[in-house]
Amino acid sequence: MRKPWSITTTVRNPNRLRAFLVVLQQLENMKWESNNQCLYQILLIQSRQYGYGSPQFYNGLTQDNIELINDLSQEISFQEAKEIFHSKNYKDPAMRGRQSFNPLKKMGLAIVENGKLKITGAGKAFIKSDYDFEEVFFRSFMKWQIPNPDSRDYPRNGEYDIKPFIGTLHLINSVNRMEENRGNSPKGISKREFSLFAPTLVHYKDIEDYAEKVIELRDIISEVVKQNRQERFTSYERCFASVFLETTEKVKIDKLLRNLKDYGDNAIRYFRLTRYIYIRGGGHYVDLESRRSVEIDSLLAQDNAQSEPFTSKEEYAVYISDMTTPQLPWETREKYIQIAKRTEKEIRKLENSLDKKALSTVDYTAMTIDMLTRHISNMRNYRQQLQDEKLRMESQNLEQIRDYIDKLQNIFEFEQRPILLEKLATLSLNALNDAIAIKPNYPIGDDNEPTFTAPANTPDIECFYKNFNAICEVTMLTDRKQWYNEGQPVMRHFRDFEDKHASKPSYCLFIAPKLHRDTLNTFWMSVRYEYEGRAQKIIPLTISNFVRILEVLLQMKISDKFLTHVELSRLFDDILAQSITFNDSNEWQKSFPTAIDSWQDSLFQKT
Repeated sequence: MRKPWSITTTVRNPNRLRAFLVVLQQLENMKWESNNQCLYQILLIQSRQYGYGSPQFYNGLTQDNIELINDLSQEISFQEAKEIFHSKNYKDPAMRGRQSFNPLKKMGLAIVENGKLKITGAGKAFIKSDYDFEEVFFRSFMKWQIPNPDSRDYPRNGEYDIKPFIGTLHLINSVNRMEENRGNSPKGISKREFSLFAPTLVHYKDIEDYAEKVIELRDIISEVVKQNRQERFTSYERCFASVFLETTEKVKIDKLLRNLKDYGDNAIRYFRLTRYIYIRGGGHYVDLESRRSVEIDSLLAQDNAQSEPFTSKEEYAVYISDMTTPQLPWETREKYIQIAKRTEKEIRKLENSLDKKALSTVDYTAMTIDMLTRHISNMRNYRQQLQDEKLRMESQNLEQIRDYIDKLQNIFEFEQRPILLEKLATLSLNALNDAIAIKPNYPIGDDNEPTFTAPANTPDIECFYKNFNAICEVTMLTDRKQWYNEGQPVMRHFRDFEDKHASKPSYCLFIAPKLHRDTLNTFWMSVRYEYEGRAQKIIPLTISNFVRILEVLLQMKISDKFLTHVELSRLFDDILAQSITFNDSNEWQKSFPTAIDSWQDSLFQKT
């Protein structure tokens, strides 16, 4: 029975891979045998990289152990972590460590060489504070293949032969080409099409056939009225799964379709980080990144997605972990000049739309390859600056502000809500007033869209104004995990930010759908008393509170009034002052709507 490919279900958040790798460093050069596999899992528990905040992991633990894991003010000792690990009574304890290690091994970040653990060159690049997030993922995924000598999941029996990432690029490209040949505009493939066809594409020779199946499915669905399309898609899915598995057993078909949804969502999340695919169509379609068309066309022309032959695990491990090989097909002067000219063309369009003076033209023929690569990097950074400037300009538009309000009010209707909330908060802060700069810390693609949430140990968004600075932290969590994940970390991020920018006062805006009582009380104590010896200016708002501020902005703009950052700080100070009035954090929070209403009244009373 055939199996689809998947990246990992152990670590769904790509940012956590780095944390797993940092913990693994403690075991480098040690034998990768059962005792050390258990040790790795214990260290992950001790560092709260595994188990923390997981109701499933808490099953079978004592209340004391659960409280210890959840209490971020206490460190977990090695002995305590060991007791927690063994209290789970796993049938194969070492397997847990192997499962946690597998995503690192799959991506070539760590390997087992001569029986010992080794962090690879790619892994060491990933650990660095200034690592190139996208380059690490791209270099790994372009070489990851099934079958390979390091995995028993996909035997070399002729059924499996593909590099999943390259195969996925080919699939999207083929579907786009077929749609163009039919006279339709290419749009990539939908997320649901991706989940059905990409993980089940396990042989490079099936790429064109699978592209035809996508077109076939679209034609089948288009034949029925809109209300019946969901039913028709589901029927096609079940038939497709039955053929793939070569079975009619309902239980197995249901399981495959559930898994494909997870595998597809996770693959999109990881592949997006390479910057070679992007999301379009209101978030429903996955397409090739047009700004990387020179690179993608060169890659697909050279690599048909067929797996490479390897004679040993060691040979494959060296191959996938080497960040310098193989030479990329666009690493030539001719291709770099094409990339530079294309990027320059995109910049010219942005400059024209912003009515900016064009940068002087460069003579590419006089540049070496090294000069060209640096120039392309600089141009892409400049393109991002222009995109940010255009975004800020567009954010002042009344319809855009209404759109931000609508999406914030209906945030639970969207996929990838944590990423969307960070993006909407960034756009809204840009719209509010005369900020010098609003800097989100989430990674972005060439389309200037966030590819994932901001990494750990950094504020989600940094804000700079003439008279003060601020950070903005957002979360979609609403239960007690909100306090676990956000309480201490937010105060720590904020204190580091305050110390770094000590020349001006700083505020912290915290936004969530609703505030858990523990989170609210923690921030109230920090505001009213202290954190690390000094009080902090933290304003914890619900999304509804934040929307109310945007509604005031909207009314100001309709009335042809301008909201300055000084007025915003006045609101923040009013809210903070109320913390002294009340002896209860809940009463403090209840005062926020009244404070916003009073602030609005004062704004419109001014001439």
